[in-house]
Amino acid sequence: MEFPTKWVAHCHCTQCQRAHGAAFVTWVGVVDSQVTIVDRDSLLNWHSSSEKAERGFCSRCGSSLFFRSAKWPGELHIARANFTGPIDREPQAHAYFDTHASWFAVSDGLPRKNDPDA
Repeated sequence: MEFPTKWVAHCHCTQCQRAHGAAFVTWVGVVDSQVTIVDRDSLLNWHSSSEKAERGFCSRCGSSLFFRSAKWPGELHIARANFTGPIDREPQAHAYFDTHASWFAVSDGLPRKNDPDA
């Protein structure tokens, strides 16, 4: 992957919560042409998570890797936990905060954005 990233944000949507089994997932947004995916063993699988979006995961270990959607054409979202070192920015916001898990207290002071389509 080539830097720079476009953004980094914590997503609290219910689909991310269920897909990752967590209160939220931190995504790194990049221009898709900046990423070269080498899948020699054909382990990357894509699952349609909605009519206009899909999630990429490893069929060997089940790790959630990618998200892409018609809502953000030309972007690939990469789960931050899959980077082994630092990247060019820290998280900048909480997205879809209107559906955040009530059992997790968010206290970092980052902007909280709600679903723009709600």
